[in-house]
Amino acid sequence: MAHIAIPIPNLPGKQDVEIEVTINGQKQALHYRVELFYWGDCTIPTFDRVECIRQLLASYDQDWTLYYIGTPTDNFVPITFVRKEDMAKQRALLTMS
Repeated sequence: MAHIAIPIPNLPGKQDVEIEVTINGQKQALHYRVELFYWGDCTIPTFDRVECIRQLLASYDQDWTLYYIGTPTDNFVPITFVRKEDMAKQRALLTMS
């Protein structure tokens, strides 16, 4: 699958991103969410950041699925989600080619 990178500023809180693309005449609407997860928000203090991310994602909105984990900083990690139905659309398009 080809990729297009679109920079999104690191603002506090959730950033809902809606993208409408036309590929070979077919329109697709895709819904993403970029959210910053702060290390201080881990419910169980740990030095293992992977375990911290697991904890933070365990109770996340079930309508969204993990899409990409960005480069962590000392304070937070940006995580991108995609709506589950949009992920299914993307997979269906991949199998058609």
